Amino acid sequence: MQLTLGPVLFNWNAELWRDFYFRIADEAPVDSVVVGEVVCSKRSPFFEPHLPEVIERLAAAGKKVLMGSLVLMSLPRERKAMEGLAADGGFMMEVNDLTCLRMVGDRPHAIGPFVNIYNEATAGYFASRGATRICLPPELPLSAIRTIARAYPEVTFEVFAFGRVPLAISARCYHARLNKLSKDNCKFVCEQDPDGLAVTTLDDEPFLAMNGVQTLSYTCASLLGDIDKLKDAGAGSLRLSPQQCDMVAVSTLFRDVLDGKVGAAEGAQKLDALYPLKKSNGFLYAKPGAAFITDSGDVRRIVPAA
Repeated sequence: MQLTLGPVLFNWNAELWRDFYFRIADEAPVDSVVVGEVVCSKRSPFFEPHLPEVIERLAAAGKKVLMGSLVLMSLPRERKAMEGLAADGGFMMEVNDLTCLRMVGDRPHAIGPFVNIYNEATAGYFASRGATRICLPPELPLSAIRTIARAYPEVTFEVFAFGRVPLAISARCYHARLNKLSKDNCKFVCEQDPDGLAVTTLDDEPFLAMNGVQTLSYTCASLLGDIDKLKDAGAGSLRLSPQQCDMVAVSTLFRDVLDGKVGAAEGAQKLDALYPLKKSNGFLYAKPGAAFITDSGDVRRIVPAA
């Protein structure tokens, strides 16, 4: 089973973003890396000057580089940018908006977790159009993953295995609205929350997290203890989504569990030390996504009070 590092979903400082990928290239035991801005095109100009050297460093380290498309395109300049990305034959494009399918044509490409693929017929449609890798939506239960993956063994099916779960995207910017700013004059206030901003209920319990125009889970998904089940289901890769923690250590821990060097229980303890945000895996068991299901099948916790 492979490991894939997903794109940085948050608005990180450009130098921090560059140095993060440099370290991933040099130290992280991942097989593939998705780079590029997928959430908000307004962020792109800050890190684009560093993109060529980041890609070169990753490729030189033997990582397969994929270029992620925007999740939601709404402006002519965004469509033009994605057309340029699709036309670049140097690296495979990961499609996150169906508009990009026309752009990539019949060339091999990947499908990101933001595209709704809920059954084997839909997966087959994308495979017939040239998709060789498909990261399934994070809300799919294990039974659906098994059915889809076994139907198309020639496709690498990936499962979202670590990180705050991407749930929705909007044309409105929550960060701007919260700060009484317009989306066009947002002042990039999302940079103040490089790991997402927690949203609480009226009872002051953490519920979701916001990231500009994107809604994420409050909890951090972790399928570290479910690796054997995912292998048996036919998953070919696990996706690790960058958070504000030592992602080299996180990827190394996942690799050690995959290779049998570390047990799942010990790995879970180490992961909590690396990133103490409450973990969840409920979607995998057809339960509320914020739940964490133990090996015995018990619900260990739902989103707790802060």
